[in-house]
Amino acid sequence: MSSGAEERVVGRRRLIKFTGASLLLTVSPLSPAAANRSVGVLAVRIWPAADYTRVAIEHSAPLRYTHFLVKDPDRLVVDLEGIEFNNVLESLANKIAPDDPNIRLLRAGRYKPGVVRLVMELKGEVNPQVFELPPVGGYGHRLVLDVYPLNPPDPLLSLLNRSDQAPVAVESRPAGKPESRPEVVAENRRESKAEQPAEQKPSVKRPGRAVVDRLVTITLDPGHGGEDPGAVGSGGSYEKNVTLAVAKRLKAKIESEPNMRAVLTRDSDFFVPLQARVQKARRIQSDLFVSIHADAFVRPDANGSSVFVLSESGASSSAARYLAQKENAADLIGGVNIDVKDPVLARTLLDLSQTATINDSLKLGKAVLGELGGINRLHKASVEQAGFAVLKAPDIPSILIETAFISNPEEEKKLNDDAYQDKMAEAILSGIRKYFAKNPPLAKSTLARLD
Repeated sequence: MSSGAEERVVGRRRLIKFTGASLLLTVSPLSPAAANRSVGVLAVRIWPAADYTRVAIEHSAPLRYTHFLVKDPDRLVVDLEGIEFNNVLESLANKIAPDDPNIRLLRAGRYKPGVVRLVMELKGEVNPQVFELPPVGGYGHRLVLDVYPLNPPDPLLSLLNRSDQAPVAVESRPAGKPESRPEVVAENRRESKAEQPAEQKPSVKRPGRAVVDRLVTITLDPGHGGEDPGAVGSGGSYEKNVTLAVAKRLKAKIESEPNMRAVLTRDSDFFVPLQARVQKARRIQSDLFVSIHADAFVRPDANGSSVFVLSESGASSSAARYLAQKENAADLIGGVNIDVKDPVLARTLLDLSQTATINDSLKLGKAVLGELGGINRLHKASVEQAGFAVLKAPDIPSILIETAFISNPEEEKKLNDDAYQDKMAEAILSGIRKYFAKNPPLAKSTLARLD
């Protein structure tokens, strides 16, 4: 082999060696420097809910961990390597609320040199998800313990069990309108008992009200929650708290209507992935999906209310595109285990034509925007469009409402005011009523009762 050829071979070997070392440093859980220093636990946050309880352990650097389940009694055990046992870990037992639906007790202790063991005593069998999140927003490294009950609450079954209110017999949508949403069919969960159809009441028609022959189901989606606070006002208000307060008021108003009912994607302070919000609405076959948010901008003088719907193409403005990107980043901040995403659902949301649903969404958005203009200045006089992930149900008209700018000190005060929250909820309901008055919901099979 010539000297030139030898030099080329040596050069290739060096390149391969360097590339391999670089790859090892990239994919290794811990670099040698990180392995030699102790990792400090900065905070432990716990978000209990009936759907699942999340434990988020924030730490100063990447760490190694293992976990396993123990039976009789049910426990989740997590071993953390290279962790300093500090007062944050020592106080874990005080962080579990007595009414936590899933966790009975959480404690930590030194297991062996260099290893801290967390023991989570459970209230029943669970399907845990344990995963890491890289630093994002104001958070450092996080180890997330999501404790899902083995038999999670079924939103459709809960909805059917609440269907004691008889529907009002009414008119259906005029013929010729294509049906873009599937029929509601009660699942045959108890074959041994005959399902009794819901009792029909005489037709009642009120001026300006929609007339339907069944209960209309509306999914209300309070934005953000749990690890994801959303926008934060200068006065310290969290968007996640404002959205939940408005959504609860709106739910109460909707359920006072004779032919409507509402379901919340979250009813307390916990994080729901964007995809799961869409799944829940489709699971109960909602007629509408209303996502509630509070806007924010770098300038404190930005103000007004807005309504957005999904766009099949580009955003209607650069501001709408920016807002969609910001809202779609909620999964990064709130924390999603990317290993359990449903690729079938993802393809469904991307592939199905949504033209008919988007047209209905625009009609709903216009009706709601008109009512919002009666209680607050409108940031834009028309409904805007962008690629919001939470609006991608292919068969449910969906809107996203920015109630006001939480980054504006005056509007932040209004968003925390009970009277204004009530006006906001009433305006949204009024818009929904006007939408249904012109676009009566499609007829569906009568819901069956489960005895």
